[in-house]
Amino acid sequence: MKTVVTGGAGFIGSHLADLLIDLNYEVIVIDNLSVGRKENITHLVENSKFTFVQADICNFDLIEPIFMDADWVFHLAALADIVPSIENPTEYYKSNVNGTFNVLQACRKYQVKKIIYAGSSSCYGIPDEYPTKENAAIGPQYPYALTKNIGEQLVMHWCQLYNLPAISLRFFNVYGPRARTSGTYGAVFGVFLAQKLAKKPYTVVGDGNQTRDFTFVSDVVSALVTAAKSDLSGEVINIGSNNTYSINRLVELLGGDITYIPKRPGEPDCTWADISKATQLLNWEPKVSLETGVQILLNNMEYWEDAPVWDKKSIAKATEQWFEYLS
Repeated sequence: MKTVVTGGAGFIGSHLADLLIDLNYEVIVIDNLSVGRKENITHLVENSKFTFVQADICNFDLIEPIFMDADWVFHLAALADIVPSIENPTEYYKSNVNGTFNVLQACRKYQVKKIIYAGSSSCYGIPDEYPTKENAAIGPQYPYALTKNIGEQLVMHWCQLYNLPAISLRFFNVYGPRARTSGTYGAVFGVFLAQKLAKKPYTVVGDGNQTRDFTFVSDVVSALVTAAKSDLSGEVINIGSNNTYSINRLVELLGGDITYIPKRPGEPDCTWADISKATQLLNWEPKVSLETGVQILLNNMEYWEDAPVWDKKSIAKATEQWFEYLS
């Protein structure tokens, strides 16, 4: 089995590469290292079944030959985060839409057996129903969410029109070791763990009662491989923890002081995946509770030693355009 993982030096992609190598598959990682880190895959470099190609999916001529004879393609490469997508929508469209188009064209040319797309629950915006089903209204609030959903539509269209076997998995609030720690203000775990190391208070948005469907990375990676192995095609499937947890509960597990920052526009009070489709069609279910996942992170704190430490003032500065455009 030859597998290609775009964005394979990133957070989820590197864990996926680990699992595929453990399953004795050949793995080719494509990553331009704009988001991913070479350190995430250093331990794989000496493995004869692993190949790393530093390339941008926006460069079709460069990446196209890599897909020759590929059985499975996992398309995870994307620009993430809310604020930079507002500040620079051009780059997000180029990477998340045009880049996805290039990957699909390469998959089509070489007739890959299955492409699995990393979709995003951000496409639901502020849902009307919890837990949220796959047929809920699509309402992206910012360019990142929009471009990820356009990418998903491309994947499903290529599946329908060109008979390219494909599944999109919509991920909910993925966390775990190797989660991004640098760059623009973003995911709560990266922010909180750096603050914990620095012995600074956690910057809790609003009153902390908002809840998130925190899904551990090993469960997400398991879902990716399960989807690839399945006979399914043309399906969009939620992947979540089968639960939703308050930010206050997360702080309780991490332990430490709190400082509160203003509630942000465009953010739902709750994210919570209805995973009945994943359970029924893929026979998949999550295994890692928030309590277990947080303990794993607390046992691997050294990863966040170089992460930026945010405070109320720096967060306010970084999110100015968030409030300007989404209010």
